[in-house]
Amino acid sequence: MGIIDTLCGWFNSAVDFIMANGVSIAFVVLAAIAVLAAILVVTSEETMHSAFYLALVFFCVGVTYFFLAAPFVGVVQIMVYVGAITMLFAFGLMLTRRGMSDGGESR
Repeated sequence: MGIIDTLCGWFNSAVDFIMANGVSIAFVVLAAIAVLAAILVVTSEETMHSAFYLALVFFCVGVTYFFLAAPFVGVVQIMVYVGAITMLFAFGLMLTRRGMSDGGESR
């Protein structure tokens, strides 16, 4: 029973730590996702994947504004950058990629 009591005590202390520092843990996880997505923007071979990774970075930055008690800026960040700018990049890539993939021949 000593091992079970030790595991239960460790689990209870871990839950208490998460409950006390939930915002900090969420911020660290969100920042890690944003940094990973930013690295994938630069290193991805597919340009469309890079555009969607960029949307993920913009979304993480928008949620970070909510952590900083600036919800209006967060909503504007998500609406303008994730909604408009990323979709502009995506449609620009979709409309211009066909000519490049055909080997330079026009339709």
